[in-house]
Amino acid sequence: MGLFRTVRCMDETSSPARITYGGYLRLEELLTLQDGPEGYTPPPSNDELHFIIVHQTFELWFKLILRELKEARALMDVERIDEASIPRVVHHLERVSEIFRLLADQWKVMETLSPQDFLAFRDRLGTSSGFESWQMRELEVLMGLDNEQRMGGMDPLAHMQRLAKEGKVPAAALADLEATSRAPSLNDVLTTWLSRTPIHGSSPQDQGDDAVVQAYIDEHLKAMRVHGEQVIAHMTAIGHGEEATLRPRIEAGVQAAETFLTPEGKAVRHRAGLLFIESYRDLPLLSWPRRLIDSFVDLEQSMLLFRAHHARMVERMIGRRMGTGGSSGVDYLDATTKYRIFVDLWAVRTLLVKRDALPEMDNADFYGFTSSGSTHS
Repeated sequence: MGLFRTVRCMDETSSPARITYGGYLRLEELLTLQDGPEGYTPPPSNDELHFIIVHQTFELWFKLILRELKEARALMDVERIDEASIPRVVHHLERVSEIFRLLADQWKVMETLSPQDFLAFRDRLGTSSGFESWQMRELEVLMGLDNEQRMGGMDPLAHMQRLAKEGKVPAAALADLEATSRAPSLNDVLTTWLSRTPIHGSSPQDQGDDAVVQAYIDEHLKAMRVHGEQVIAHMTAIGHGEEATLRPRIEAGVQAAETFLTPEGKAVRHRAGLLFIESYRDLPLLSWPRRLIDSFVDLEQSMLLFRAHHARMVERMIGRRMGTGGSSGVDYLDATTKYRIFVDLWAVRTLLVKRDALPEMDNADFYGFTSSGSTHS
């Protein structure tokens, strides 16, 4: 409130047209929007009012999330990202992560409703469903969630197009969702950016880059094998397993890493770039790139926590009942907690080895150290 007080004091000498706190926030209009649909009788009870306010607040935050994520995408959807832009992208992603953490906590307010409190007005919701939140569906598409990953292969765009034909989704909202569906997702622009990562000083446009990338992958897989042998020797020496059972697990991990990095025998450059950044994250030139990767992981983690809190709140309120929109209710919400958008960012962690087991860095001075400097500090 202090910021508003300061603005008012600076404007005391202005005309009667000065902006007030209520005018700036359009409070008179805003506070009339909690009465339910037009002609809704009787007016919402305290419990239903609480339900409405919580969900309207979610939608307000979704509006800001969409703005932040679209700004981040715009900064990354260029042929060459200016280094000065990366901190700005991180700022947008970190804000969204904090919003999702706030929203996860907001479900606690919903838990002040007892099951009987909710059942008293649940029928008044009709067939409305959270899946019809066009802003939530747009932000999923914007982040890069594929329909194949959705429970039952649901298509939010087709669903919103049907609702729009019935006059139940605004034309502007549908246009936004359609535009977002046509544009590159955040995962798309992230993948493109990772594919340009300089590996041992070599970039995609450099002559011989393919050989450099393949050599880097081969050396990393070799380091994983050496480290695996050390793990087997250590575990058997302390009596925490036998080689016959440990070796297949270690070798399966290396094989999975090879498949991840070179499916069909061909190096995937964006995955190699991701592994390079995560492995040598202490190098000065890679400090902001690894911060950006961490921001994407944090974004998805905060969203998953939001979904998990939602599922547990609903189970607490209605058990395993069918959802109001005809969905499987909690089963559907639990399925959403298994969604992963930035899959590679999570998978690469399985491939990492400790710093002193990493292959020697080529062109260390390219990343901010002199050739005689430490590459594992």
